[in-house]
Amino acid sequence: MLKNAVIPFLVGASLLASAPFASAATNLVFCSEGSPAGFDPGQYTTGTDFDASAETMFNRLSQFERGGTAVIPGLATSWDISEDGKTYTFHLRDGVKFHTTDYFKPTRDFNADDVVFTFTRMLDKDMPFRKAYPTEFPYFTDMGMDANITKVEKVDDKTVKFTLKDVDAAFIQNMAMSFASIQSAEYADKLLKEGKPQDINQKPIGTGPFVFKSYQKDSNIRYTGNKDYWKPEDVKIDNLIFAITTDASVRMQKLKKNECQITLFPRPADIKPLKEDTTLKMPDQAGFNLGYIAYNVMDKIKDSDQPNPLSQLKVREALDMAINKQQIIDSVYQGAGQLAVNGMPPTEWSYDTSIKDPAYDPEKAKALLKEAGIKEGTEITLWAMPVQRPYNPNAKLMAEMLQSDWAKIGIKAKIVSYEWGEYIKRSKGGEQQAMLIGWSGDNGDPDNWLGTLYGCDAMNGNNFSKWCYKPYDDLIQQAKRTPDQAKRTELYKQAQHILKEQVPITPIAHSTVFQPMRKNVEDFKISPFGLNSFYGVSISK
Repeated sequence: MLKNAVIPFLVGASLLASAPFASAATNLVFCSEGSPAGFDPGQYTTGTDFDASAETMFNRLSQFERGGTAVIPGLATSWDISEDGKTYTFHLRDGVKFHTTDYFKPTRDFNADDVVFTFTRMLDKDMPFRKAYPTEFPYFTDMGMDANITKVEKVDDKTVKFTLKDVDAAFIQNMAMSFASIQSAEYADKLLKEGKPQDINQKPIGTGPFVFKSYQKDSNIRYTGNKDYWKPEDVKIDNLIFAITTDASVRMQKLKKNECQITLFPRPADIKPLKEDTTLKMPDQAGFNLGYIAYNVMDKIKDSDQPNPLSQLKVREALDMAINKQQIIDSVYQGAGQLAVNGMPPTEWSYDTSIKDPAYDPEKAKALLKEAGIKEGTEITLWAMPVQRPYNPNAKLMAEMLQSDWAKIGIKAKIVSYEWGEYIKRSKGGEQQAMLIGWSGDNGDPDNWLGTLYGCDAMNGNNFSKWCYKPYDDLIQQAKRTPDQAKRTELYKQAQHILKEQVPITPIAHSTVFQPMRKNVEDFKISPFGLNSFYGVSISK
């Protein structure tokens, strides 16, 4: 084990120095890529937020096996589904304890009240806690769960019943996702009485494998291993630290110096030297992800009186066919990605292999712009992410290449960026025109792509194109209510063709995920969902 008294790394030592850890404590420093916007998983949609909250401090009723897509029991040991597929009864685990911290000491174990509170807060804007701390739950609403769950009932302390309006073929998978993390009703009641309901997002309390200690924005997050965790074999780290390091090259330097033991998102140029370093290992796997351009199709951009040219299909078609995708793949991904043509990855079931890209054709693009009445020199904004994500290793370079491609057809793209949390908040509000974004699948179901990213229910959430097209939406809604997978597949294939024809997005690439770490990190699993989980992970001598 790494002993605190002889920690041979600088950042790790400085991060740990202020806390009196036991001499035999096992410490792991994770060089993460950005600051979370908060610690209430229900409020957020990005991996940066989920890594820091749902994957460390919380559990769900059902959960995904580590490193896989199979659903296994979590805080519920089992569940029953009614014959009509509209009622789910969850049987809850005994003896699960909420975290004890310097700001909360629970008086009871986890029970049905906590499940009811968690979902009622997302369902009912008039419930007292939601009124005291108004917030939105974008994932929950993006998937239409706010409209489809008609009732959440406590049957007894260890049994909860969910009643749905319509069949949801992916309901159990959805309940395993980060946003569905279970909160403490007792803690929420305490915060409400103290007039501090917003602390649920800043001073989190969960049932998960790690307990929150402190957070310094843009610097670090500290956790301790949960000694009372209901699955004690999963807690093999005493002190977990997220060292927030936005620069990829700095992350790799820290890893090589053993200032952190695991990190993420190496630059393509760093992959070869990292593989050659004998102190490191770097597992990889095909990414269950998509990097894409979202075009805001609204007639007018928020806070602007000017018409939005991207509301016209011909303009979106022109921008799409003017992009030299292969050049982007070669320069941005450098062999660690494959060209994307569809709105989800080819490893997702129901993917339609018949869908093809239009040919790269700047001259035809110019003609389409002329037909649409777009003058040469027209300006648009192109938003570029400030952080690396699994689906895009270098958004700045990609934006510059798109800017060059579009300049060739007479479109001037002004590159815009914000801090990550602000970037997501503003784009969900509709301030952007074209933007770089992407997605790593969350639950293995096609609806997590075709509904969550492009459906009408997601207009105020992850549907950054603000595209609500009834012929498309009718198909995905019907598919979601269809238990038969073969029938769902046919409906999703029809929807994929409409998505391609209407061009609310331009798919760019599916990237390979590389996870650099020290050789003494044991049993870390790469998540197909682009998340980083440290339960079950250990450090060898």
